[in-house]
Parts: sequence; C-alpha cells; structure tokens
Amino acid sequence: MSSKVEPITRPAPGRTASVRRKTNETDISVSVNLDGTGHRKISTGIGFLDHMLEQLARHSLIDLEVEAKGDLHIDGHHTTEDTGYAIGEAISQALGDRAGIRRYGDALIPMDETLTRVAIDASNRPYLAWKVSFSQPSLGAMDTELFAEWFKAFAQSAGLTLHVQTVYGENNHHMIESAFKGLARALRQAVEHDPRQGDAVPSTKGVLGGSLPT
Repeated sequence: MSSKVEPITRPAPGRTASVRRKTNETDISVSVNLDGTGHRKISTGIGFLDHMLEQLARHSLIDLEVEAKGDLHIDGHHTTEDTGYAIGEAISQALGDRAGIRRYGDALIPMDETLTRVAIDASNRPYLAWKVSFSQPSLGAMDTELFAEWFKAFAQSAGLTLHVQTVYGENNHHMIESAFKGLARALRQAVEHDPRQGDAVPSTKGVLGGSLPT
C-alpha cells in the first residue's frame, strides 16, 4: 500500500497548516488554525465521526476543516484511522517547534452519568493510554472499537502523550462524546501560548521530541 502526506503550501497568518493524506484506501484533506474560534466544516462519510470532530473543533476553539473520502463500502476502519492521522499531522505542523506553548493540558468532563478524564503532554513523544470500554458494538454506523484507533492515530501523528479514561459511565454515547470534549479542552490548554514562556521551548532539553535535531 502506498501512502503519503503532502503539505499544502499557501500563505496564511498564525499557526495554521493544511495537509492531504492520500492512500489506496482514503483521500483526506485537512486544514487547521490553532488560534481560531472553533469554525468547523467536516465531511467524512461517517455521521457519528463527523459529530465527534465537530465537538473537537467547537470546544478546542481550533478551526477545523476535514474532507474525507474512503472505502466505506468495506467498513469505516481506514477512513476513521486515516482521519486521525491527517488531523494530527496538521496540528503538529501548525505547532512548528512548539516554542512558547503551555505543553500540558487536562480536563475532567461530566456528561450526565459519565465522567471522563483526559490529560495531554504535547511532548512530540507519541503515546496513548486508552482506558475506555464500551458495552455496545456500534454507535450509529460506527463500530465502537474504531474510537481507540482514531485516538491512537491522532496521538501518533500530533506528537502527543495522551491519556483518556472513563472514570465512570453507562451510556456509550456519553462516554465517547465526553472523551472528545475532554480531548478538545485539554488540547486547547496544551497548545495555547504561555506569555511567561515567551519564545522558549517548554523543556529543559531545549527541544521537544525523542531525539535532538542534527
């Protein structure tokens, strides 16, 4: 399978990025503005995923546009996973060297009977701790097992250490929606400019990531 992620070069102010991820299975275009207002335009062909990505944009105040076409005649796996990769890559590009950001973010999100905890380190060292279990095989037309795949792909390409935990809950819709809202709020904190940081990278190493630049 061939795969490539292409940056789309265009002049734009602020922390913005656009990418296109095209494989034999999907063709996905994503644009983000980290300093936006939560504007969103989402079309993945999977209604429930669209709803979750709208929550992500609205509550992070990151402008997000997603246009995804995938092999939904097979199932939703490739489209879900590759959408996570593409959005994460766009956010990583928009962050640049991550200088001046707060780096850490966390959220505790109640939704009726459900309580979800999300914590982020925008460390450029990807890792997902996923402590969420569902009692239903699907929500709408989306298999619930695919939510872990989306979060894993997103954390990997965005360069996030990401922990997601359902503290307690019963309703599957509430559990996953509170996870996306928690991600949004924690991400908003983590990528915000910290006026006390100035232009410094928030690390004693002077660089965020697993290896030093050559």
